Amino acid sequence: MNSTKRRIFSSLAALVVLGLTGCGSIESAAQDDCTSIGWQIGSKGYQDCYKARLYERKLDYSLPPGDKPSPSLL
Repeated sequence: MNSTKRRIFSSLAALVVLGLTGCGSIESAAQDDCTSIGWQIGSKGYQDCYKARLYERKLDYSLPPGDKPSPSLL
């Protein structure tokens, strides 16, 4: 494997790892939000809170409507 292909593969692997790490942190943050205000995991109120907070956090980290990601210079 030449160095260019190796560099591209390494960059892609790093992006995948960062993406997966980000998903876990959004979910755990939504869980922390709901448990910190007193909801117990498994209750109906907790499930509603978790879904709402997860949706809000995904909106916070998503691109604005119509915005396209720019290519990386890596």
